[in-house]
Amino acid sequence: MLEVLRNRTYRRLFGAQIVALIGTGMLTVALGLLAFDLAGGDAGIVLGIALTIKMLAYVGIAPVISALTAHVPRKTLLVSADVLRAIVALSLPFVTEAWQIYVLIFALQAASATFTPAFQALIPEVLPEESEYTRALSLSRLAYDLESLLSPILAAALLTVISYHSLFVGTVVGFVGSGLLVLSATLPAHRPSVPAPFLDRLTRGVRVFGRTPELRALLAMNMVVAASTGMVIVNTVVLVQSHFGRAQSDFAIALACYGFGSMLVALALPRVLDRFADRRVMLLGCAVLPIGLIALALVVLAPATVVTWSGLLVIWSVLGAATALILTPSARLLRRSSDETTRPAVFAAQFSLSHACFIVTYPLAGVLGAQLGLAPTALVLAVLGTAAAVTAARVWTPSAPIRDTESPAVTAGRDGRPTLPHTEAQRRGV
Repeated sequence: MLEVLRNRTYRRLFGAQIVALIGTGMLTVALGLLAFDLAGGDAGIVLGIALTIKMLAYVGIAPVISALTAHVPRKTLLVSADVLRAIVALSLPFVTEAWQIYVLIFALQAASATFTPAFQALIPEVLPEESEYTRALSLSRLAYDLESLLSPILAAALLTVISYHSLFVGTVVGFVGSGLLVLSATLPAHRPSVPAPFLDRLTRGVRVFGRTPELRALLAMNMVVAASTGMVIVNTVVLVQSHFGRAQSDFAIALACYGFGSMLVALALPRVLDRFADRRVMLLGCAVLPIGLIALALVVLAPATVVTWSGLLVIWSVLGAATALILTPSARLLRRSSDETTRPAVFAAQFSLSHACFIVTYPLAGVLGAQLGLAPTALVLAVLGTAAAVTAARVWTPSAPIRDTESPAVTAGRDGRPTLPHTEAQRRGV
C-alpha cells in the first residue's frame, strides 16, 4: 500500500491530508470544551446545532462552490480554502457567545466543503492507474481512522500542559501546514470544463449521478452507511454510560473498536478489489450493516453484562468494517464515471448527497433513541438500511453500464466488473 507514496506529488498531498486531519481532530476536542464553557449543561444543544450547521454547509455549499470555481486553478482553490480554515480556527478562542460559534462553524465547514471534494477529485489525476488509486483510497481511509483514534489522545496529552484555547493554535498549524504542502506540490495541468451556464454547471454532478446506474446505486448505499453511522455517532455514549453503566473511558474504547474494524478492511481491500468486483464488495457491506443493527437490538434487549458488553464491541468492529467495504471503493465508482472535466462536479455531488443522508439519520437516531429506546431505534434504522441496500442491488445490476453515458465507453462485464478497452485490457493482461 505504501508504494504509492513514491509518487512525489501524492506524497505531499497525503501529507497535507494528514496534518489537516490532526488539526481537525484537535478542533473537535477544543470546540466541545468551548461549548461547555459558554453553555454549561446546554453544551449538547450548542454542539448539536453546530453539527447540523456543518451538515447543511456540506450539502448546500459543495455543488455551488464547484460550479463557481470550475475555472479556478486547483492549487489556488485548495490553498485559499486552507487559509480560510486557518483564519476561522484562529478566531474561535475569542468567541464569547454561542451564535458566534454557529457563524464561524458555517464558515469553516463551507471552506471544508470547498477543499475536500476538490482534493478528492484531484487524486485520480495524480494516480491514473486504478491499482495505485485503490491503494491511495485505502491509505486515505486508514488515515481517517487513525486520526479518530489518535487525535483525542494527542489533545488529552496537550491539555495536561496547556489550556484548551491553545488547541485552536494546533488546528491553525494543521491547516497552514496543509496549505504549504499543497503549495509545494506540482499538480497536473488544470483542464477546465467546457464553458456552460451556471445552472448547468451547478447541476452537472447530480445529472451524472442520475444517468449512471452504479452512481444511483451509490446514492442508496450512502443511506445504508448513514443509517448505521447515525446509530454509532449519536447513541454510542448513551449505550456505554446509560445502558451498560460503564466509565467514560469505555466510550473511547467502543469508538476505537469501530475504527479498528474499518482499518482492518482498509488494509485488506487493495488485494480484495484486485480479485472481486466493486459491486460484490460494496453490496456485501450493505448486507452486513442492517444485520449488525439487528444484532445490536438483541444485545440491548439482553441484560447488561460483561458478555453483552463484549458483544457490543464486536458489533461496533463489524459495523466499522462493513462501512469501509462501501466507502473505500466508492471513489473508484466516481472516478470511473467521470472524466477530467466532470470529475470535480461528480465528487462535489457525492460529498453533498452523502451528507444529506446524515441530516436524516442523525436526528432520527437521536429522537427515536430518546422516545422509543435504543433497541427499537436500531431496528428502525435496520429497516431503513435494508430498504436502501435492496434498492442499490436492484439499480446496479451486473449488466448495468459502468460509466456515465457521456464519458468514454466502458461497459460492465460479469458481476459488474468493467470491460476495458482493448489497449487497456492488453496492458493489464485481462
